[in-house]
Amino acid sequence: MTQATQPQQKGIQLTEAALQHVLALRESQGKELYLRVGVRQGGCSGMSYMMDFEEASKVREDDNVFDYDGFKIICDPKSILYLYGLVLDYSNSMIGGGFQFTNPNAAQSCGCGKSFGV
Repeated sequence: MTQATQPQQKGIQLTEAALQHVLALRESQGKELYLRVGVRQGGCSGMSYMMDFEEASKVREDDNVFDYDGFKIICDPKSILYLYGLVLDYSNSMIGGGFQFTNPNAAQSCGCGKSFGV
């Protein structure tokens, strides 16, 4: 495979809080995994975010790969069109906690923050 790891400017940004939480989640899985971030049709605003861990063997040749000091985020080419510039944050607040998506490409977002429209 010949994925180009993106230099300094990353198409998907992770805050330190999000990175630490994802690393803890990955460690609980007990193996080396990447985080796949993408979009799919659905949700209350038309498109919804999706995130899941994926084994390195499932990274496709056309995936975008972003490296955070050894932790890798992967995104398919269609999703990156909607996600380029996304900032993924994490909050442990009791109300409104969890992963939060700040997407500069979203023309509208729903109240739950898990879907958007362009």
